[in-house]
Amino acid sequence: MLLVGTQTAATSKGIYAYTLDTVTGHLKQVGLAAEADNPTFLTLGPDRETVFVANELDEFEGKSSGAVSSYRLDRKNTKLMKISESATGGPGTCHVATDHTGRAVFAANYAGGSATSFRVSPDGHLSPAVWFEQYHGHGPNARRQEMPHAHRVTVSPNNRFLLVNDLGQDEIHIYHLDAATAEVTPNEPAVWKSAPGAGPRALRFHPNGRWAYCVTEMGSTVDVLDWDPEHGSLKTVQVVSMATAPHDHWKTGGSEIVFDASGRFAYAADRFYGILMTFAISPKDGTLTILGRVPCGGRLPRHIALDPTGKWLLVANQETDNISVFARDIHSGHLSSPGASFSISRPQCLVFA
Repeated sequence: MLLVGTQTAATSKGIYAYTLDTVTGHLKQVGLAAEADNPTFLTLGPDRETVFVANELDEFEGKSSGAVSSYRLDRKNTKLMKISESATGGPGTCHVATDHTGRAVFAANYAGGSATSFRVSPDGHLSPAVWFEQYHGHGPNARRQEMPHAHRVTVSPNNRFLLVNDLGQDEIHIYHLDAATAEVTPNEPAVWKSAPGAGPRALRFHPNGRWAYCVTEMGSTVDVLDWDPEHGSLKTVQVVSMATAPHDHWKTGGSEIVFDASGRFAYAADRFYGILMTFAISPKDGTLTILGRVPCGGRLPRHIALDPTGKWLLVANQETDNISVFARDIHSGHLSSPGASFSISRPQCLVFA
């Protein structure tokens, strides 16, 4: 089962369910799993039965705020049953994540330049906001970094730290995390800094937990970071450009990165160039070697995901209203091109359930 979050400003009504044929790569839409307001990011809880949703809204319950919602996954009927929703305290909630116990949930508010945490009850109910951080400042790009823009919340593999990507200030904020209470406190060091104007958008830890990979939006790079799990610090070891030509940093660029289960290969998408990058990962230090580039099968690749078999890479192309499916060679890591295309209005996020 594949769950697809969408923008609901066009014809989409919320979160859609699909099945993927892992032999042919064919996607079949089952139907609307849940009607929801602008559910642009989804994450599956550790219990594999609770789904948390970022509702990317500018106003919620009459206030300048987005929201986070929780749902119970009804696998038999391929539906999501709503449990609860809570205000995030900042508009434009674009990302949601859980800790590894499922007791705490975190949200990034892009338009508000803030981050929020919530406790989660055993039955999946979200508490009101426990922690809220309003960031202040700006970056050197006056059009894209006029203020902070929180874009990603990530819990460290050891569940001791929370990391918040701030595209507007070229920083990743780092916090100590108490998963039992969803409280966070500043770490020392408190931040990692990208190149000026790069705009750190996405962050994902390698399966071995030793390295983290940051995709920058305006910089169109993948920054390879060495992770110190004891002190909660990041150190840049490599910066790999996805650019194929000079580009206008006002426009969108790098969007997402994923790894295969073996940790040998990484795949990243760039929205400016409309490409998918394939990388080999060094088992020694996590550095990347470019293996190839293929067109993403549409415009503005917002999100990518590997299916559980590792045989298919899926791309949510926002501007062309389609999901592209690419066959993947599990031995060489290479992607087929072109991929098959399946229509859906404004796809934003792909989660295998």
